[in-house]
Amino acid sequence: MSLTLYALAGADPARPFSPHVWKVAMALAHKGLAAETVAVGFTAIPAIENGATKLVPLLKDGDTLVSDSFAIARYLEETYPDRPSLFGGPGGLATARFVEGFSQTRVHPLLTPILITDIHAMLAPADQAYFRESREKRLGRTLEETAAGAPAAITELRTRLEPLRHTLRHQPFLGGEAPLFADYIVFGAFQWARIVSKTMVLEADDPVTLWFDRCLDLHAALGRSVTAA
Repeated sequence: MSLTLYALAGADPARPFSPHVWKVAMALAHKGLAAETVAVGFTAIPAIENGATKLVPLLKDGDTLVSDSFAIARYLEETYPDRPSLFGGPGGLATARFVEGFSQTRVHPLLTPILITDIHAMLAPADQAYFRESREKRLGRTLEETAAGAPAAITELRTRLEPLRHTLRHQPFLGGEAPLFADYIVFGAFQWARIVSKTMVLEADDPVTLWFDRCLDLHAALGRSVTAA
């Protein structure tokens, strides 16, 4: 068994920051699987494994290549069924799909203006040029104009997280008494923010903050292996 995880990083290869890569890193640890992490910048992705992907994470397991964080989690669940489950059954898989949709459509769009100039600042020069051009084309405004919306985005984000607070007042993890992949999905978003920016997106006593701290301590404090910005 030889596992390799291709992870997005900036000028410092020791600081992988992609939320989707962190979902997979936590999923691998949950399964008790060790993987070599290979850091790549944005502009290096097309050269990975002879052009196998346009995005990371990409997991290589022997001769098998799997991209997309959710697809990787499903692959790990099906390929290593004797190890701790990431979903706890079909219901957990379906719930994780909902959580993925919540994170992608309700959390990530608000983190974008908060983090966008900090992401640019941590990239190597060639990746900075790519990031600016591609994101400004996608967003229809400059990075700086997007970042101007950060204060309003923080306020809105804290409001949108109420469903998580409601759940976490009743149990320590979204998965219940122990974490499941649903936890790692949302963890990835806040780990992204923690590594990229000094901006405090959550208040210290927020139940989501307390949950995030518990997640940072999981798997021999894997989440803390990269320091905060």
